[in-house]
Amino acid sequence: MEKLGKKPSSKNLDLNNCALSAADITELASLLPFLPELEELSLSWNGCVGGTLKALTVHLHHVSLLKVLRLNNCRLTAEDVISLGEAFEIVSQLEELDLSWNSNIGGKLSLLTKKLQEGCKLKCLKMTDCNLTAKDGESLAELLNAIPNLEVLDISINKNIGCSMKIIAQDLRNVPGLKELNLHMCGLKQDSLQGLDTALQHLAELRKLDISCNREIGGGFKASTAHLASLKNLEVLDLHQCCVTEEDMTVLSQVIPLLSNLQELNLSSNKNVGLSSDPLLGRLRFLPKLRSLTISNCGLGEESLSSLAEAALHLPELEILDLSWNKCVGGNLKLLLGALKLATEIQVLRLSSCNLVAEDLALLTSLRQDSHLARLQKLDLSYNNTISDEGWAVFCQGLGAFKELSELDVSLSPSSCRDCGPWFGELLAALTQLPALAELAMQRWALSESQRKQMEGFNQDNKRNIRFDC
Repeated sequence: MEKLGKKPSSKNLDLNNCALSAADITELASLLPFLPELEELSLSWNGCVGGTLKALTVHLHHVSLLKVLRLNNCRLTAEDVISLGEAFEIVSQLEELDLSWNSNIGGKLSLLTKKLQEGCKLKCLKMTDCNLTAKDGESLAELLNAIPNLEVLDISINKNIGCSMKIIAQDLRNVPGLKELNLHMCGLKQDSLQGLDTALQHLAELRKLDISCNREIGGGFKASTAHLASLKNLEVLDLHQCCVTEEDMTVLSQVIPLLSNLQELNLSSNKNVGLSSDPLLGRLRFLPKLRSLTISNCGLGEESLSSLAEAALHLPELEILDLSWNKCVGGNLKLLLGALKLATEIQVLRLSSCNLVAEDLALLTSLRQDSHLARLQKLDLSYNNTISDEGWAVFCQGLGAFKELSELDVSLSPSSCRDCGPWFGELLAALTQLPALAELAMQRWALSESQRKQMEGFNQDNKRNIRFDC
């Protein structure tokens, strides 16, 4: 551990991203007899582990207390999968297994799952981007019968597994304690969404549901949300980029407000969120625990923005608000004035590509000067080429009041390049008043040689990440 610059521990062996060689794996295997108390072992992001795992697994009987094994992005081979399966008979206390980003697992999952003993203690299984096939989906469904204690299942970014989602969904009833289910970008279709909805009635403990980036489920919500409302413990719901239709929105507008414990909601990149004649946004008032609301690129209009503004008055715990890529925000930020005054917990505000104007920036600075937005840490104003130099000047004059600010993005859109106006001096003066600032992005703003030197002088201790490229 000293050789690798790591702190030694008898219970946790973290060799993540250590550029291990095959010889290192052999050496590690020889050390296992001296680590009988080992509970966590991480070899993630070490490509040379692939093809050498058997040298390690044959010694795992020395660490029978092992609870956590992380092997993500290790270039595992079919032989490694077989060796790992055989090891399951030894490490009976294993609770967490992470095999993410090992594409060679695809098509071979049965070599692993058939070795798992019934009543296995596994609580967390992660297989993100493993190139899983429809056949692997069937193996996973069988596995769910053997791991009744499962709490986290992440099979995201496996585009071919959606074909077997109906089979997997049928066996989800065997893991009633499941708390997190991540099906992001799994190639789900409308019929698999229906199967999943049927399974939800057995998952009363579910806290997080991610079915984002499954474009073909659009239009399926109207027939597949019967049991979504029963998830009374749900805290996180991610539906971004699901191509929801207006009919879907009508149903979701009725169901989502019933999720009274919801804390995070992501509806981004669904244009019908803003176009729906039966808007969901006005009903968010029934989610008083909501902390994060992400509705970027949702085709909002002034009417839907007004509905959101009224609902936000009833969201006292809101910490993150992302309205990016909704052009209607420009010139209309004043509609959110009341909500932003009451949002005492707001820490992240994203307004990228919103067609903001000088009036909008003046509103933000006046809010802070009136002691609002006191906890704001991240502010994204990028891609708003519509803001005049006068607008930036007013903003920079009041910027120093944002004492908690750690990240600020004022970059222009990629196709632009514009001279830094006279407001640059105001910006530089404000930066000296922001002790927490760690990241500043001002890409596509053309800085003169003198301005570059001034910015470098501000960051002479290199403690900040300042990006400019024009």
